[in-house]
Amino acid sequence: MNYFSPFLVGFLAAFIGLLAPSMLNMTSAKTSIEKGKKDGILFSLGAASVVFIQGFVAVFFAKQLIENPDIISKLKIAAIFVLTGLAIFFFIQAKKKFDAKTKQRKYGSFSTGVTLSSLNMLAVPFYLAMATFAESKGWMPIEFPFSIIYVFGAVFGAFSLFSLYAVFAVFIAERVQFIAKNINYILSALFISLAAFTATQVLL
Repeated sequence: MNYFSPFLVGFLAAFIGLLAPSMLNMTSAKTSIEKGKKDGILFSLGAASVVFIQGFVAVFFAKQLIENPDIISKLKIAAIFVLTGLAIFFFIQAKKKFDAKTKQRKYGSFSTGVTLSSLNMLAVPFYLAMATFAESKGWMPIEFPFSIIYVFGAVFGAFSLFSLYAVFAVFIAERVQFIAKNINYILSALFISLAAFTATQVLL
């Protein structure tokens, strides 16, 4: 049996799905800018660890989720409120003076990653959709042990992507102070855009 395909599917699903600027990868960049690369990696590790649970729920409860579309709708409605709240939070943070040289306490980045990743209400539907799509194409069956391999691939893909944002953020902060000073505005705009997009999906 081919065990590499489900890992690759999971890796690419997470990496490509999170590639565009979004809640988690931009917060990873923000953490790296404000606290340093090490904390950015810790945030990435925390955020990626939650992907295991999200992916696990997606593949092992795929049949139940597909048969109960109301669950997906409720997750999307909850996401609207969460994303709007985060948009307001980062807009308020953006009003505070940014100081790249300010030393901050070096704890909490991992738990922050876990918390924010847990608030990503669209993750389970996304990994569910990717798994069912891959199964329909014959790339992987949604059954043990392929499901577990798929989930581990997604975790590794998410961590790789978040880490790249964290490392890249250091480069940005050293050379482009404008982005460093305005990253909270960027996050706020992204969150409100995601909230509006989710609301459109629910209402239409």
